[in-house]
Amino acid sequence: MGWYYYLEDNLAFPCKAKCTAKRSISPLKVGEIVEVTGMAPEEECMHEMFVEIQWKKQKLAVPLSQLKGISVTDETKQAIEDWHYWVSMGYQF
Repeated sequence: MGWYYYLEDNLAFPCKAKCTAKRSISPLKVGEIVEVTGMAPEEECMHEMFVEIQWKKQKLAVPLSQLKGISVTDETKQAIEDWHYWVSMGYQF
């Protein structure tokens, strides 16, 4: 759960993010902009990091790996980039 707590401590919520990748487990479309409101519950993040977003008037958890921060703090940008790097290297829990 080290990644979970690192991201929880370093991501500033709420923030805007843009979908950069299509995922079969997410309804987001590439280019869609959403508001990220927080980390998904710990039990949802046992194999991948998910964040909660406001989407069509409901709360939804989506993979952080498909999002890029928009006008976020340097700390938030770095944390998202760290996660993207970890995923791109093929590392798994």
